[in-house]
Amino acid sequence: MSDVKSGFAAPAAPGAGEFAATRVALLATRWNVEIIDALRAGSRRALKVWGVKDAHVAEFHAPGAYELPLAAHALINGGKFDTVIALGCVIRGDTPHFDYVAGECARGLMDVQLRSGKPVAFGVLTVNTPQQATDRAGPGDDNKGYEAVCAALDMLRLIRNASS
Repeated sequence: MSDVKSGFAAPAAPGAGEFAATRVALLATRWNVEIIDALRAGSRRALKVWGVKDAHVAEFHAPGAYELPLAAHALINGGKFDTVIALGCVIRGDTPHFDYVAGECARGLMDVQLRSGKPVAFGVLTVNTPQQATDRAGPGDDNKGYEAVCAALDMLRLIRNASS
């Protein structure tokens, strides 16, 4: 069985100025710092590709992945941001801790976006090994921080089109 993903249709390229006024909260955890830094770099690169101005991006930190939903809730409900890009890395250990943290993080971030009606991107790696995290935080367009930004802005586009 191949481990290569296939069938993904990339979103349409952004139109000129389409996201120039979009305000983005880039929210990262304080764990697995080297991986988070690589995800943040991928996110920043995608924001630039999609035409989001640096002045419209603010960075925030939460202690860990378990705290991301509350932090995302505060940022979205503060009214200053159109979307939140949540970045984290939870690596499975020898105890059930991973299951609780990863699951509640995912559920909580989904709850925030459903309640607010604004995209909250899940750029949280949930991996079995440090190598898997490194592999998903590389310099290419398959960096999960890059992909999280693309997903959030694509959803923002959909929401805007649905209400216009």
